[in-house]
Amino acid sequence: MVGCDAMKKLLWITLSYYFIQGIIHNLGHVVTPLYVETNEIPRYMFGFFFSAMSLGLVVGAPIWGILGDMKKKRLFVVIGLLGYSVGQVLFVSTTNLVLMTLFRFLAGFSVSAAVTLLLSHVIALSPKLERTKYLSMSAALLALGTTFGYLIGGVLGDYMLVEVFYIQALVNGLYALFVFVTMKEPIQRAITQKGHFFAHVKEATKMDASLLMFLLALTLATMAATNLTRYVDAYITLDLGRSTSTLGVFVMATGLVGIATNIIIVPLIAKLRKDLWFMKWIQLISAIIVFIVFRSQQVMLMLYTLYMGYIVLKSIFQPLEQNYISLNARDEKYGSIMGVRQTFFSIGMVLGPLMAGFIYDYNPIRVFDVSALMFVLAFALLILSQNALKKEHGKLEHLTPSRLEASEYKASP
Repeated sequence: MVGCDAMKKLLWITLSYYFIQGIIHNLGHVVTPLYVETNEIPRYMFGFFFSAMSLGLVVGAPIWGILGDMKKKRLFVVIGLLGYSVGQVLFVSTTNLVLMTLFRFLAGFSVSAAVTLLLSHVIALSPKLERTKYLSMSAALLALGTTFGYLIGGVLGDYMLVEVFYIQALVNGLYALFVFVTMKEPIQRAITQKGHFFAHVKEATKMDASLLMFLLALTLATMAATNLTRYVDAYITLDLGRSTSTLGVFVMATGLVGIATNIIIVPLIAKLRKDLWFMKWIQLISAIIVFIVFRSQQVMLMLYTLYMGYIVLKSIFQPLEQNYISLNARDEKYGSIMGVRQTFFSIGMVLGPLMAGFIYDYNPIRVFDVSALMFVLAFALLILSQNALKKEHGKLEHLTPSRLEASEYKASP
């Protein structure tokens, strides 16, 4: 058995990975739009490249998640990180659009190992009643790392482009070595799961209608959020004509807002035990904010004011939905259920930019209109999910996953 202090130490080591990964894996994002523009690659390919990487996440997440439940996670995380470095270097080694797209897919497939297994590791190490708190901490540390990653990448992007990807790949390799040395699994969490790989796949795909509708809502919300994240980058640098360092500062500001939200607001909301109620209304309010911001005559001012309200809502949503889905894990197979979650999440990351790439070429503002619509549709699906949950379990009108957990209920996937 591993003591409480030892478990907390393992948990904090895992949380440190989120900060490091946030820095390293965002160095290249800030310069990608300018890299595409400089190489005279059609703008719609920016969406294709991001979608290809997200498709890699769709395919990789359930595979790595199940493997992580069957064996120890560390080896798969390290392999995935090294594969990501290879994908980043190969991406800038050619201007052939087909090869660049394939290398984006490789990077996404590889990094899905770290994305899925580190999340399942945090969940496995966290006490159930404190899980939302630690998930919000992981989100805060990732956001903090992302702000530094964008800021550093933005400053580097003022002087170089291709070299940023080389630097990223090298530092990511060192990060993989750090994970290999420091990542540990307590004995009771490291017991391997018996059975054939495809039997685990079949089991992971079983879910109630309420969870399926929730995951579809997650896909739509992710489509909207991904389009905002990626095309605000392009809109600021390409359409408003601002520098990459200006973009880096803006992303740092959004990151700081997200960090404050995860540290201060999310723990308070988690105590209210109305997770699904909050997640539902977050979608509708986000739609309203997005619709207003990009119709303003002072877009940069609105991005630093009203848009920050959307960042707050987005930061609240993520740990709540991760906790919600984790409650559907059977026999502590967190890798499998979070792999399924990552697949639906990544489908949104595929479809959003793929569709938005063409829309952006036609009219950049329409990308943000479509994002608002996606939030509205997610709101509707969450209402249906909540109604289905009540029918499935005969619970009270405002019953939420957190209340189900408090009553010792454990859902079957």
